[in-house]
Amino acid sequence: MSDGGSLPGERVVVCRIGHRPGRDERTTTHVGLTARALGADALWLEPAAAGRRATVEDITDRFGGPFEVSVPDDPIRRIGRFDGRVVHLTMYGEPVADVVPDIRSGQRERPLLVVVGGGKVPRQVYDHADHNVAVTSQPHSEIAALAVFLDRLFEGRELDRRFADADRRVIPQEAGKRVVDATDGGSPRSAETDADGNGNQAEES
Repeated sequence: MSDGGSLPGERVVVCRIGHRPGRDERTTTHVGLTARALGADALWLEPAAAGRRATVEDITDRFGGPFEVSVPDDPIRRIGRFDGRVVHLTMYGEPVADVVPDIRSGQRERPLLVVVGGGKVPRQVYDHADHNVAVTSQPHSEIAALAVFLDRLFEGRELDRRFADADRRVIPQEAGKRVVDATDGGSPRSAETDADGNGNQAEES
C-alpha cells in the first residue's frame, strides 16, 4: 500500500474547464473528488467553479491528502504555459490504450496535466495538448473518462493508496458501514460521516 498519499512519478494535476453555473455544480465536484481519490495531486478550477473548491477541500480535510485545489484566473492560458506534458480527454482523441504507455513513461520524469471539459471545449485546448485521448470514441461522462484514464495511468496502484492526515477512515465491510476516528486509535464514528450520509461514494453539496 502506498503511504503518505503519494504515488510514483511526477505531479499529476487535473484541470476542469467548461463549468456551467447552475448546471454543473455536482459534476465539477465529482471531477475533483475523482481526481483526489484516484491518484492526482491537485485540481485547477475555473473562476466560475470557485464555489466547488470548499467541498473538495472539506473532503480532503476529513479523509486525507495531500490534495491541492486552486482557481487560476485564466486556466486556458495556464494550460498553454504548463511545464510538463498536457493530456486532454476527449471522445475525438486517440484510444487511451494506444497512448497511455507513452504518457506513463513521460510522467515518471515530468509533471502531467489532465484536462477534462464540459460543454464546448475551446480549440486552444486541443492545440495545447500533447495528447488528445479518448476513453472510447463514444459520448459519456467526463468523470468516467477521468477515472478510467487515471486507473490506466497508475495501473491500479492508486486503489491501494493510503491518504495522510485523515481524521476519519472507512473500514471495508462485507455489509454495513464502519467509519473510525483516524486520530485516536480507531474509535468508531457515526455512519453519517460517510461521504454523503447515504452510503454513496460522492459528496453531495
